[in-house]
Amino acid sequence: MENLIFSLNATIPIFLMMLLGMLFRKLGWMDEVFAAKMNKFVFLVPLPVLLFEQLATVDFSEVWDIKFILFCFVVTAISITISTLISLLWKDRSIKGEFIQTTYRSSAALLGIAFIQNIYGTAGMAPLMIIGSVPLYNIMAVVVLSVFKPGNNSFDKALVKKTLKGIATNPIIIGIVAGFVWSALKLPMPTILHKVVSNVGATATPMGLMSMGATFEMKKATSKMKPTLVAVFMKLVGFCAIFLPMAALLGFRNEEMIAILVMLGSATTVSCFVMARNMGHEGTLSSGVIMMTTLLSAFTLTMWLDVLRSFGLV
Repeated sequence: MENLIFSLNATIPIFLMMLLGMLFRKLGWMDEVFAAKMNKFVFLVPLPVLLFEQLATVDFSEVWDIKFILFCFVVTAISITISTLISLLWKDRSIKGEFIQTTYRSSAALLGIAFIQNIYGTAGMAPLMIIGSVPLYNIMAVVVLSVFKPGNNSFDKALVKKTLKGIATNPIIIGIVAGFVWSALKLPMPTILHKVVSNVGATATPMGLMSMGATFEMKKATSKMKPTLVAVFMKLVGFCAIFLPMAALLGFRNEEMIAILVMLGSATTVSCFVMARNMGHEGTLSSGVIMMTTLLSAFTLTMWLDVLRSFGLV
């Protein structure tokens, strides 16, 4: 029950932020144009700054564990491959990019540290899980959203060049690279700069959630219910069922296992919607998956935590 209450405390506020966006739209305080501009701003500034902060402020040399990092990286890569293969089921090519990224991308960075701290009192392996999965999450999201962008039905040299340029100049990629470079060079983060970066990054999630809520249309969402339900199942149950036993066989325990659980089975991150809308996609499938995984993840995470405890893994 304690784990369920913690999980609900982590996920229900996120869902309520989406509902606030819907309410503001109903009241006329946020129209679609305003929500679209806010969403674009999140994509250009707070989201890249948030990723930069998460990577730049971690001294990876202190907690370096190459086996754990490689496991997170390989599992993420396999998850992306599985998501891509499942997307072949959908005839509508325009939803493939959204389906792939919402199926594999978790709220790993935002939820991971808080979840592990709640259980063990320390961030533990969360920073290593972040370096092993989050950069690949975001880089591959840019790739799949570029490749499956509506209207890109065939590839020619000009389109390949445009796609590669779009990936290289994507604000998310720039934020990740800048964070890695800052951390690798061990550059200091003065208190004033850190507070500014932290405050700007902190606006990414609430602004993204409200803009998503303001643009959410139930009729469109229900028309994509089948791929939405498949994505939700894989996100909360499927990948955990496949990879948690592998993690146990490889000897991962306690903080490592909790970090892997969060990486695999936490709710789909709101940045999926932000990126999808800003890279030419409708965003309806993304918003539906984010809403459902956010609502259900408190219960599924608690279930998986109980399973891990019953086997003495945490």
